[in-house]
Amino acid sequence: MPRPSVAELRPVVHPEGVKDRRSGEHWAGRLYMREISLHIDPYLVNTRITPNQLTYLMVVVGVLGGAALLVPGLTGAILAAVLFQIYLLLDCVDGEVARWRKQTSITGVYLDRIGHYLCEAALLVGFGLRGADLFGDGRPEWLWAFLGTVAALGAILIKAETDLVDVARQRSGLPAVKDEAAVPRSSGLAVARRAAAALKFHRLVGGIEASLFILLVAILDMIQGDLFYTRLGIAVLAGIAVLQTLLHLVSILASSRLK
Repeated sequence: MPRPSVAELRPVVHPEGVKDRRSGEHWAGRLYMREISLHIDPYLVNTRITPNQLTYLMVVVGVLGGAALLVPGLTGAILAAVLFQIYLLLDCVDGEVARWRKQTSITGVYLDRIGHYLCEAALLVGFGLRGADLFGDGRPEWLWAFLGTVAALGAILIKAETDLVDVARQRSGLPAVKDEAAVPRSSGLAVARRAAAALKFHRLVGGIEASLFILLVAILDMIQGDLFYTRLGIAVLAGIAVLQTLLHLVSILASSRLK
């Protein structure tokens, strides 16, 4: 079977609306990764590799990205950032191969969501263990590992709060929620939500953003010669995760998503 061209693939694997999904498309996917994945797809669509196998590989790469942070110094942070770029590439490719082959499935969607939960949690736990300085000369400082775990739990809960809206609606016999239902009914909360969306601080606990943030603090640590910025970063991400978990829950309850 001849290898399809990028021009043939594009309308099928990038149907109208894919890049414009409000909550289903990452900014890095829209900015550059969807174009990179489009040039990888031709080498995969005619192979025996299944979309779900690509999703499993995505999960492995993401978890390894978190484990890479146990490598001391800048090397571990660079490795984690690179692995999370590959993770994002695989996250794009698995769905594109599925659309080309018409093999989209509920199982695939489920594995994709579980993969995001696991990988982003692994990265934040790895960040906490990095701050604990497991392989340093002194005793590990477990407070930082605890705060990294708090950040990971918050990142999972934020995603769960969103996903459970669909679960609650489906069990109540309601259709999927529309984007406009996300706007809080209270004008004050609506303004606060727009302000938070403009600042985008909540994105720092996402996998791609967190991996780049971790790389930045690792560079600062290398300059300073200790783990001060890593530990400050862990505290910041833990605080953001806790705050965003609460604010996101309030936003959902104050909107029309559960109506």
